[in-house]
Amino acid sequence: MAKMQKSVQITLIIVGAVILLAIGAGIYFKSNSTDNTITVNGQATAEVSPDLITVYFNVETTGTTSKEASDANSVIVTKLTNNLVALGFNENDLKTQGFNIYPEYDYAKGQKFLDYKASNSLKIEIPVAQKDKTSSVVDAGTNAGAGISYINFDLTPQLQQQAKTAAIKNASDDANVKAQALAVGFNKRLGRLVSVSLDQFNYYPGPIYASTMSGAAGAAEAKSATMDINPSNQEVSASVTAIYKLI
Repeated sequence: MAKMQKSVQITLIIVGAVILLAIGAGIYFKSNSTDNTITVNGQATAEVSPDLITVYFNVETTGTTSKEASDANSVIVTKLTNNLVALGFNENDLKTQGFNIYPEYDYAKGQKFLDYKASNSLKIEIPVAQKDKTSSVVDAGTNAGAGISYINFDLTPQLQQQAKTAAIKNASDDANVKAQALAVGFNKRLGRLVSVSLDQFNYYPGPIYASTMSGAAGAAEAKSATMDINPSNQEVSASVTAIYKLI
């Protein structure tokens, strides 16, 4: 008899625990459900004056072997580096973006091998305060045998981070203002923030020049584009989505 009573007590305890868990789960689910919630999107754009000018070079060479193509490419890059050092830059200011060697074929003649091509992409950053050097940097590249792919206004990582922070904060404020207005419009009060996500963050460098021609014509075009450049504000935008409870 005592054993039966003990068994009944254990069973009641287990049942009670299950009921409490169910009640707790129900409360949690209700508080975290999408019932009585609103979803708003906040957007903002921060404007900042660029502090860099970036010049992108391309060096393309060919050879009967991959080594010959690569060696010819290295000669031009070395000349380019020396020309930039003569302008007051450091060797490591010239940064490689990408390097590739591949065979070229004439497919019109049954995939006949032509040569190997070495393609090298490089860039150098110029402080906006020294923008007058841009034209000389273009000359340094073209005199070495390099092409100019494009030239942009840019932001240093530090300035980009500042602008990003400002854009995200302003986008969050925009979402909150919209949520407050919606709550008032529906005769409700804005409750707690259920969730928030950063949908996108955009920053695009400001174009100064993009190559449309090659050789001497392209060099002249690039130099002409750098004769009188004045930085304009760059836009850094952000978008967030926030879900709030209505009470």
